[in-house]
Amino acid sequence: MIRKPVALASAALLAFGTVQAQTTELETPEDRLSYTIGMDIGQSLAGQNMELDIDLVMEGLRDAYAGGETLLTQEEALAERQKFIEQRQQRLEQERVEEATVNREEGEAFLAQNAQNDGVMVTDSGLQYRVIEEGEGERPSATDRVTVHYKGTLINGVEFDSSYARGEPATFGLNQVIPGWTEGLQLMREGGKYEFFIPSDLAYGEQGRPGPIGPNATLIFEVELIEIAGSDASQQ
Repeated sequence: MIRKPVALASAALLAFGTVQAQTTELETPEDRLSYTIGMDIGQSLAGQNMELDIDLVMEGLRDAYAGGETLLTQEEALAERQKFIEQRQQRLEQERVEEATVNREEGEAFLAQNAQNDGVMVTDSGLQYRVIEEGEGERPSATDRVTVHYKGTLINGVEFDSSYARGEPATFGLNQVIPGWTEGLQLMREGGKYEFFIPSDLAYGEQGRPGPIGPNATLIFEVELIEIAGSDASQQ
């Protein structure tokens, strides 16, 4: 089961010199380069989360480098590699489906409980919000650009984004963000600060986002509406 990074590293090994099975002293440039390439291969393998027999990995490396007979033909090796990729994809998809189910169930339970808390309001769409501080300015429309400070967390408290942490507010069009933000910000007045509890279907849904926002994740945002920056159409 060979992955592309390993094959590339092995090709580099062929180009640069003799494999040394047990080098205890790195005396020459070739020694150092050989060991460096071995480190690269090892680190690449370690990051793949594969169950491997390192002795067989080394045997395959030596056989391929020697250019003689190998235990698998190129066609057989290609088939093994493809089988591994397909199995891994199936496993990752199954894990994603399981994560999506857990996230949806936990999110629904959280929102059901949260809706009972003092000060929490629920809109027809299912968006929940709590007024931290009411503003006195205008309310934005769905086509306005707004400037806000915000912090986003998962229901387990993990913070995934924060303009406060970056040290500067964000400006964007309300028609360019997740539905929960588009709806929620229109409830606010300039100068106000709200907390939004956003169901997954008003956030990133089954796709989630790279990083901590998994599929069907319910999100919590603390948002401060600093300014309505004007109509998004006027910025185009």
